[in-house]
Amino acid sequence: MFNLKTVAVGVTALALTASAALAQTVIRVQSVIPAQADEVHMLQEFANDVEALTGGSVKFEILPAGAVVGVRETLDAVDSGLIEGGFAWTHYWGGKHPAANLFGAPIAGAGVGLDNIAFLSWFQYGGGKELYDRLWDEMGVNVKGFMLQPVGPEALGWFPEPIASMDDFRKLRFRAPPGMVGKAYSDIGVAAVAMGGGDILPALEKGTIDAAEWCCPKPDSVFGFQKVLKHYYLQGLHQVVVNADLYINGDVYDGLTDGEKKALEVAANASLSKAMSYRIFENGKALKDLTENHGVQLHDTPTDYFSEYMNAAQASLEAAAADNAFFAEVWQSQKDFAEIAVPFWAGAQTSNANLGKAFADSLK
Repeated sequence: MFNLKTVAVGVTALALTASAALAQTVIRVQSVIPAQADEVHMLQEFANDVEALTGGSVKFEILPAGAVVGVRETLDAVDSGLIEGGFAWTHYWGGKHPAANLFGAPIAGAGVGLDNIAFLSWFQYGGGKELYDRLWDEMGVNVKGFMLQPVGPEALGWFPEPIASMDDFRKLRFRAPPGMVGKAYSDIGVAAVAMGGGDILPALEKGTIDAAEWCCPKPDSVFGFQKVLKHYYLQGLHQVVVNADLYINGDVYDGLTDGEKKALEVAANASLSKAMSYRIFENGKALKDLTENHGVQLHDTPTDYFSEYMNAAQASLEAAAADNAFFAEVWQSQKDFAEIAVPFWAGAQTSNANLGKAFADSLK
């Protein structure tokens, strides 16, 4: 039986469905690394979560490094609206503001022992997020940032031969991260060279550099460093925590509904945990593969590295704090947090670290 009311309801539903489809926001995100990288895999999981939480009204299109602009122009392209989003490590933009280093890769755990979990505690509950939200205005860019992937501690890196001391290290040209982290290497006499992840293996093969760091066993193995170098040092101090972030153009973000903005926040918080969980298992599998199937040898980092690097890091932090008020404010916040949290967290981890090392040693 024909029912005009039923037809009217159906037409209204179709109209609402069509309206929702028309209202879809597509955010193109250019990464600073190749599409096959682990970080991009986790970025895609975040994008999938957002799309599910918004019922498809917000969709991300992940673009590889260089798809629209060069790696170094990524943040500027987001700021101008040339692309809607970018994905990188915020310390890449330390040239725009020194405090970017304290969010992307606080050198040597900000000098106060912040690992990735302690950093996350500061970020979510110790005032870090509020300071992070201020960073973009301090930097002068029209950007909304989301921290997605706190990783660490990173490995010292890959070497052509074993190094017994810093004197051996200083003989090598070493790929190091940009910004304050790389500068500390230069300050202790290491010939530090900054370059993108995709450029490292070709540089090693050509002999442009002799040794390198990128991150951890899984991402390192994806880039293929084990093809050239066989000596691997897990204990590094330069990036005890390093965070990969999403940047969205401020006008695009402001155009989202409150519900869509909440979906981004919820998915970002989920990503913080998922990225750490994913990396522990993936790095474990990769390290096992590297040592068992690729002839990679693990070594302990020379003890003089830690004292030399920490001294350089402390000097760099103090100089930046003296020179920039916002940097000083962020660093003071991290130090205030560390005074409360680190004595507990470092002490609590010691027993588990010792137990874990004993188990690892038993496997040799």
